[in-house]
Amino acid sequence: MNEAELLFTEVLNCDRVSLYLDKDLSFGKDKSLFVSSVLKRRVCGEPIQYILGKAEFMGLTFKVDERVLIPRPETEILVETVLSLIADRESCKSKILDIGTGSGCIAVSLAKLSSELEITATDVSAEALEVARSNARLNCVAGKIRFIQSDMFTECEVRCAKYDVIVSNPPYIPSNEIDKLQPEVRREPRLALDGGNDGFDFYRRIIKEAPVYLNHGGLLIVEIGFGQRASLEKIIEKSGIFAIIDVVADHNNIDRVIAIKNGG
Repeated sequence: MNEAELLFTEVLNCDRVSLYLDKDLSFGKDKSLFVSSVLKRRVCGEPIQYILGKAEFMGLTFKVDERVLIPRPETEILVETVLSLIADRESCKSKILDIGTGSGCIAVSLAKLSSELEITATDVSAEALEVARSNARLNCVAGKIRFIQSDMFTECEVRCAKYDVIVSNPPYIPSNEIDKLQPEVRREPRLALDGGNDGFDFYRRIIKEAPVYLNHGGLLIVEIGFGQRASLEKIIEKSGIFAIIDVVADHNNIDRVIAIKNGG
């Protein structure tokens, strides 16, 4: 839905179809005042999802606020790629590690859409994990996900396991470009945006460290930013361990997800 649809379906407590077809829908003074207040906040650069306190992702509802990145439609491709690739695996119970879970949108969606997964979700931010846990409860999958505060593989609970798939939508925006972003994007946590000087700090680190925690033949599946494919391919090739098995473009034909296989 676009922003106007998000706002008015919330105000009128209806779905998108009813918004256009139900002629009996109306709002009085209280709802008009609410719309006015939302528009004022939006003009000041506050994202509509933060104002409403929620976002849609993979057909599910997620609570969001300034502690977490707002789920994007592009990241749905990451979830779909994980589901597609694990469906081809022989193991009926894949162990998944979601690094930098944020709102929990990836881990929760995977848990909701497949019963054959054992999921661990981590984030360096304790505040983000609070949001992720609440979203797991909201979507009735709290018992299917283990949440751990960890800077990638720093915590023992993360290091003591081997995974079939490691998935992540990491920070990948170069540091000097963040202040040039749209005002609403700059309201999101810098920790979830800042990928270092060239945007590749996270990728270098995870490609270096992940092989130890992946089973042989295990998959590392990550989201990437616009124009980052060629540089990331060089980092992958330099590792001498991973091999690219799939690159998935988004609906604008922009390379958005890279899946690589552990040969170590």
